Amino acid sequence: MLERTHAPPAGPPDSTRRGRAGAALRAAGPALLAYAAVRLTGLLILAVSAAAAGEDARQLLSRRWDSVWYVRVAEQGYGFEVALPGGGAHPNLAFFPLLPALERAVSAVGPLDAADAGLLISWTASLFAAWGIFAVGTRLHGWRAGVVLAALWGAAPTGFVQSMAYTETLFTAFAAWALYAVLTGRWPAAGALAVLAGLTRPSAAAVVAAVAVPAAVVLVREFRAGDGAVTLLRRHRRMLLGVATAPLGWLSYVLFVAVREGQLLGYFQVQAQWGNSFDGGRALAAFVADTLRADVLAGLGLCAALGLVLWVLWLCVRQRQPVPLLVYTFGIVVISLVGSGYFGSRPRLMMPAFPLLLPAAAALVRLRPRATAAVC
Repeated sequence: MLERTHAPPAGPPDSTRRGRAGAALRAAGPALLAYAAVRLTGLLILAVSAAAAGEDARQLLSRRWDSVWYVRVAEQGYGFEVALPGGGAHPNLAFFPLLPALERAVSAVGPLDAADAGLLISWTASLFAAWGIFAVGTRLHGWRAGVVLAALWGAAPTGFVQSMAYTETLFTAFAAWALYAVLTGRWPAAGALAVLAGLTRPSAAAVVAAVAVPAAVVLVREFRAGDGAVTLLRRHRRMLLGVATAPLGWLSYVLFVAVREGQLLGYFQVQAQWGNSFDGGRALAAFVADTLRADVLAGLGLCAALGLVLWVLWLCVRQRQPVPLLVYTFGIVVISLVGSGYFGSRPRLMMPAFPLLLPAAAALVRLRPRATAAVC
């Protein structure tokens, strides 16, 4: 028997990783508490107003509008559609699969039905989203800015949707952490998170672009500096892996619908049945014009809101936000505004574009803490 003459090889530093994760969570604690306080305030107001109107607040959050469609997919799968009076139909293939899959899994192993499982998933995802938003804000502008950014996201005008059984919080969680992964050079993780975002919402195209465009910038810059293609491939294997992985979630569902419909562009035809298609902003322009004709004050308010969005986008550029954030933010805003369909949902669709709040967060942290808290 040979005598051991050296120490055994060290195993994976699990305790170190757990320690780092614990420290990160402790650092994010104030941000999560601030976010939760904002959302709990909203839920309290909702509960009081619902009770006064004789309604059930839980029903409003988990069994209304899109949440009903997700529950139906979770319970019955795809293939259901609602016939419309004019002869058209609304098929449930328009709804991406990750949320209903999670609802089905949670309801299968616990006492909750699919609707309440969706609520639990949304609330849990909202905390992970707030954590990711805090992480991005902290990396760019410091700890206080990260805390304020998370609180502002919870207090957004459409923030109530973050408490509903919708996909906004789940998608924002994946998007925020994917952006953080890109900012910290964790390309495979960024690609994997983009895959999950792509299984959650069609606007994941903005997350894919936020992974791919910065990588392309790096490759073009180094290629112009004289590095050969083979050298770049060897040096950036992990980055290229993340880029190649990122679109797979979105593409897999689009291909799934294409197979189900028997047409390559089946997914886009399904969206067209719902009245959703990209038209370059023509429907938005017509909506603004119709609103101005029907009610001048309402039309001017709408124009002011759109102007505010454009101004904040300009502030993001002037703030010199990193390329991944700018690509993601512009992508979400464009996807939200240049399509046809129901315009009442546009502010909700833009809610995942949390970097829009970074200029305000950076400005607020220059105030005294009490003033910052009061504004939030």
